[in-house]
Amino acid sequence: MSSIKHMVTFSLHSGKNNPETEAFLQISREELAAIPGVEQFEVFRQVSAKNEFDYGFSMVFADQSAYDAYNNHPVHIKYVEERWNTKVSRFQEIDLVVHQ
Repeated sequence: MSSIKHMVTFSLHSGKNNPETEAFLQISREELAAIPGVEQFEVFRQVSAKNEFDYGFSMVFADQSAYDAYNNHPVHIKYVEERWNTKVSRFQEIDLVVHQ
């Protein structure tokens, strides 16, 4: 199996382009990118009028076991409970592998 590209697009209760939102994005980058197995962590700002979400995260995992380890890592679990579930108003998640 090839690597997994995990992406999530989302909007925040705090809206766009303000100090609270910038703090959320920075803390997310620091905490999530440091979890073992996370590769190529990126933060995006949405620019398409065709998408209803404001921001996005993208990361790559070498394989399913690396992705599972990330999902079950204590830092990720705490992040979801304390940050994601309280700050994110809506989101869509997608996981992709290269089509062969």
